[in-house]
Amino acid sequence: MDLQAHKTLILSDLHLGAATSHAREATRVLKEVRFQRLILLGDIFADLNFARLTKAHWKFLGYIRKLSNPKRNIEVVWVEGNHDHGLTNIMSHLVGVRVYQQYTWQYGGLRHIAIHGHQFDGFQVSNVRLSKLGTSLYLKLQKLDFKRKPIVRLIDRMNTRWLRMSSKVSSAALHYARQHEAHRIFCGHTHEAMHVEQDGIHYYNAGGWVDSRLTYVTVDEKEVQIHDFNQHEYHERTDDRDSSQERGETDSSLADFADESGLLEDVEYESVGG
Repeated sequence: MDLQAHKTLILSDLHLGAATSHAREATRVLKEVRFQRLILLGDIFADLNFARLTKAHWKFLGYIRKLSNPKRNIEVVWVEGNHDHGLTNIMSHLVGVRVYQQYTWQYGGLRHIAIHGHQFDGFQVSNVRLSKLGTSLYLKLQKLDFKRKPIVRLIDRMNTRWLRMSSKVSSAALHYARQHEAHRIFCGHTHEAMHVEQDGIHYYNAGGWVDSRLTYVTVDEKEVQIHDFNQHEYHERTDDRDSSQERGETDSSLADFADESGLLEDVEYESVGG
């Protein structure tokens, strides 16, 4: 378990609503790693269908709501991804998080940019409707796949490599950073964690939470680090269950969301203060 208190933690491409989403593991990271700022770097949702959200997915959102409580003194930032479009304004009110198209900040005398990365994916920009259709078919295929979703995971990896998204996005992102006089730029979108340096400008991809490799990025005064969830020891929790067992639990999931997010706490504070 990572016991260091980080300045910023960046997590991308959770795709809540997808059967391959590792929401439980992502929630565990947020609970057991200390940080002062959290950047959700886009594609936190898979699509607009809330019915796909499992209990683990609602628990993740509940914990985001809890982190955004001003009493915790943690800055929570949501950068919109292409899959989030149409959802972020609604969910930002629900979980109390401000949404950005891109987020820029100064730290350690350096300019940093966090942007999802689909803006640098030429295919995505030119084929929005085709991309949405592909997402819909992909999510339907997940229901038909085996328990550990080997087929959809393979398709996801092949899609990334076939379109050469990683190299395209990194190259365009570095150019974008140079134009905006940034020293570091952080993206998601490709689901492939990586670091590229070019002429003193650093590109970091936070990876994703839908494949076997689950990664997040931390930014501190001395270094930027890509962390692999599977290489850390995290405490097992008694409520760990297969997500397939959680479908159709909407009522209890919403109740858990209210409890997990501190909404009940907020009501108590308001009644005391009022």
